[in-house]
Amino acid sequence: MTATLTVEKQKLDQPPLQIHYLGDKALRQPAKRVTKIDASIRALAKEMLQTMYSSNGIGLAAPQVGIHKQLLVVDCEPDKPENPPYILINPQILRASQSTCVVEEGCLSIPNIYFEVTRPEAIEVSYKDEWGRPQRRQCDGLLARVILHEIDHLNGVVFVDRVNNNLALAESLKKEGFSLQAVKPIR
Repeated sequence: MTATLTVEKQKLDQPPLQIHYLGDKALRQPAKRVTKIDASIRALAKEMLQTMYSSNGIGLAAPQVGIHKQLLVVDCEPDKPENPPYILINPQILRASQSTCVVEEGCLSIPNIYFEVTRPEAIEVSYKDEWGRPQRRQCDGLLARVILHEIDHLNGVVFVDRVNNNLALAESLKKEGFSLQAVKPIR
């Protein structure tokens, strides 16, 4: 089977899944490996894509919609219908570059909060696609960053855990109604 899931890259008034927000315990529980890739996993991936597009996102991990499975969807070009999204099941980083870059990130689980985060510039990731086929991909730039951000979610880590400017972070979170206590700093 070579077909990928087809999902219209459009906003739905009623996305199929509910996104959980910072402070929700669902975001802190590590996801479990997917042992059986079947129609239910493909249906979940499709609903995740629909929810991501409806929220103007470019990545979404299953824990963000309260499902503790190692599944994430990524589409760095949501405005290009000809480019299919990536569906990564049980992703693992095989290699990460020594060189890093600092880029501003945001998250669908923490709306209106944007901070610079340091991550490797390039990675090699292995995963299974929506048909259970093993895949390996070299990624750099935005795609590498989004995959790393979403894999963090699979491990119960949120991007604000990687922010070093505590004062600015506390201020921004408070302004948007989030608590600094929900942040678990990674140094």
